[in-house]
Amino acid sequence: MPNEDSSSFSRFFSRHPWIISASFMAMLVAWVANGDQSTDEQAVKTETQVPLAKVTYDTFVAQPVIRSISLYGKTTPDRQISLRSEIASTVTEVKVSKGALVSKGDVIMAFDKTDRPSQLKRAKSLLTVRQKEYNAAKSLKKRGLQGEVAFSQAEANLIDARAALENLELGLARTEIRAPFDGVVDQINIELGDYVKSGDVVAHLVDLDPLVVKANVSERHIEKVKLGTKAPIKLLNGNEAVATLRYRASIASDQTNTFDVELELPNPTFSIPAGISTEIDLPLEESLAVKVTPSMLALDNKGNLGVKTLSGDQVKFMPINLVKTEKDGVWLSGLGDSVNLITKGQGFVRDGDQVIAVSATK
Repeated sequence: MPNEDSSSFSRFFSRHPWIISASFMAMLVAWVANGDQSTDEQAVKTETQVPLAKVTYDTFVAQPVIRSISLYGKTTPDRQISLRSEIASTVTEVKVSKGALVSKGDVIMAFDKTDRPSQLKRAKSLLTVRQKEYNAAKSLKKRGLQGEVAFSQAEANLIDARAALENLELGLARTEIRAPFDGVVDQINIELGDYVKSGDVVAHLVDLDPLVVKANVSERHIEKVKLGTKAPIKLLNGNEAVATLRYRASIASDQTNTFDVELELPNPTFSIPAGISTEIDLPLEESLAVKVTPSMLALDNKGNLGVKTLSGDQVKFMPINLVKTEKDGVWLSGLGDSVNLITKGQGFVRDGDQVIAVSATK
């Protein structure tokens, strides 16, 4: 009986072969559809399981740092003067040479005194006589034996004698050129035997202690410049010193729109000449800053300079202010008292990304 049913079943499909084809196609479509759905689910699963970037961070604590600006300046004398003859005479002696160091009051050169010394002796003798005449007239007047006119004449004669003596003493003093302050005789303009007229320049004296370093500060920084500030100075020859800010201009230059400043540089031995170029590191203000390597700096989409920090496990870009640069790093302000900075892997993450953060100290 079973054989007959099987034969009937076989004859049925042999007479209707399209039924077999249709069934096979239905099974194939169902298998493909099921496979596509599994692929989509796998893709979604894969997308949601993208591994987080791993970064290393370190905690930086801010320190007080003095912000400064670099200026270029030049040394100049504190004082300089052109020494002029006050009389017309012949040069009889030149006591110093060009470049000599002199102290205040030292004689630099002398002129012919002519008859001034003898005139001075005569004026001193005449003053002695006039003083005695005045004393006698005063005594007689007290006793009622001298009239007012005679007494006044004696007093006038005494005053004239004193004035004449003072003029002669002044004229004799003018036969010598003396240093008005300690300095260097930078120039000698005459030779022994030269005849000079009143007002002729005979020498040039400069005061090199202290030296004055002159520079210019921009309008952006001038308000932060304080008198009395100590500033490191580097000379062109590599020597270093410390100068003190003693002057800042109150009006900007019309040509450069900058402000003149002067720093006082001690130079007791006159070893530093005037006219030397200098580099000045002028302190401005103190602020809290952290020191980082330049490789930790980054730019955001708008081109702002900053660093990538961590807030929990999320990357946060923070703009910064550059305080000062050194050979081994830069000082940045605007990051608070302390901050977690990404030190490795910052190039592979963006602002707002979640990351796996590992402390550099572990």
